[in-house]
Order: sequence, then C-alpha cells, then structure tokens
Amino acid sequence: MADKTDSPLASSDLPEIVRKIRARTPARLLAGRAGAAYCTDTHIELREAHAAARDAVRAELDLGRAFGADFAGRWQLFEVRTRAANKDEYLLRPDLGRRFDEASRALIGERCSRGNDLQIAIGDGLSVTSVEAQVPSLLPLLIEGARARGWKAGWPFVIRYCRVGVLNEIGELLGPKVAVLLIGERPGLATAESLSAYMAYRPRAGHTDTNRNLISNIHARGLSPQAAAERVLNFAAQMMKAQMSGSTLREELPKGLDSKSQSALE
Repeated sequence: MADKTDSPLASSDLPEIVRKIRARTPARLLAGRAGAAYCTDTHIELREAHAAARDAVRAELDLGRAFGADFAGRWQLFEVRTRAANKDEYLLRPDLGRRFDEASRALIGERCSRGNDLQIAIGDGLSVTSVEAQVPSLLPLLIEGARARGWKAGWPFVIRYCRVGVLNEIGELLGPKVAVLLIGERPGLATAESLSAYMAYRPRAGHTDTNRNLISNIHARGLSPQAAAERVLNFAAQMMKAQMSGSTLREELPKGLDSKSQSALE
C-alpha cells in the first residue's frame, strides 16, 4: 500500500496561502513525490522544459523563418553577424560575439544612417526561441512609439551570434543617442521565451555593463510587449535628458504600470 506522502497534492488540499503563491509563480512548489523522486508528471515536465532550453540555445537564427517574409520586408530587416564562425565557437568564445566581422561592418555602414535618436538591433543571444516569440510584437511598438515622440529611429537589423557587448560597436559605427539591443535571455526551466532589452546612451569602446541598463523578463508570463515598449521608450527619454546611462541612472517607471508588469519587476 502506497504511503500518502507519495501522492501528488491536489490544489484543493493546499492551504489558501500556498495556492496563491503557486498562482503567482511558475516555480514547481509542493509538486509531490514518488518515494525519493519526483512524480512522473513533474519529471516529464522538467525534461520537456530542459529540452526546450537546450533547443533555444542551440537553434540557429533564420531571418525568414523567425519573422516571416512579410514582417522582415515591412521593417526592411537585414542580417549581419559577429566574428564567431559558428554556434560552437560563439558559445565557447563570448569575446567574438561582441565584435562584427568586417563584411557586417561594411554592410551596416552602407545601409544605416548615423546620428539617429534611437537605434534598435536584434540579437539571437542565448535563446533564438525568445527572439522569434517576442520581437514581432515588440519591434513595431518601439519604432512607432519612437516616431510618435518625434525621434529619428535608425534602420533595425538582426545580429547572428550576438553578445551584449556588441552595443559598443553599434555606437562606434552609427553614433546613436540611445542604442537598444533586443536579445534572447539564457533560458531556464520556467520559460525559454524570455527576451531582454539592453540599453546604452552613446555606447562606445570601453563601455561595460556598468554603462548599460536592462529591461528583462519580456515574455507571456512576465513583462508584456506593450509594457516593455513603454518602459524602453521612457527609459530612453530619461537617458537623452540626463545624457547618460548605466548603474547610476535609476529607471522612472511609467505611470499606470499594470500589476502584471509590476510583478515582473519583483
């Protein structure tokens, strides 16, 4: 006869406070056990989440597949790449993901104008899955929102094998007031679809994470694309006014930030 402690706990058996906590987080709390191991359902769910995370990291970014021809054509997206020759080298040599190769530097210089108020780039990072899931909703909100503010927005482009430090090269090549890099976050076992927006005021060689700001957790259970776009644009306006970015600049949250967006900050 099985011990009752080996059976999964039904939601109705849990105290109200525990049910409320479980409703607010994807963490696997009080999932039950079978002897010393997880229950079968929990074990399979964990294996599925781990497989999704591995796939997100190992996937190759394909512009047409990721966004579709219509979206890529509407925003005139084009692809460049860093000095990493392939995915394996990208994962083993982070430094190569912070610099464009020579052909990409030339292409960016040919297609993009300098000195814009806002320059957006899209990097695959450590989750191609998140880029495919979040960018189609977020990019239009950012560009249209920038134009509504009277800003000049640069031509967006997509970076293969991208690391955050490539912001410095974007600054050197294009000289924008504010550069925004939408990049896939390292996936975990809660979601593989979380995107980050790294931001910097007039980025240049020698800048580090201390000179940048970050808005993260952009995904279905975190920060919505609408809330993320509002925060990115408001923060960019702060940077332009203060003429700086980085650890000494504190984000002033937009008024009316909804409860779901607020919970993503906690």
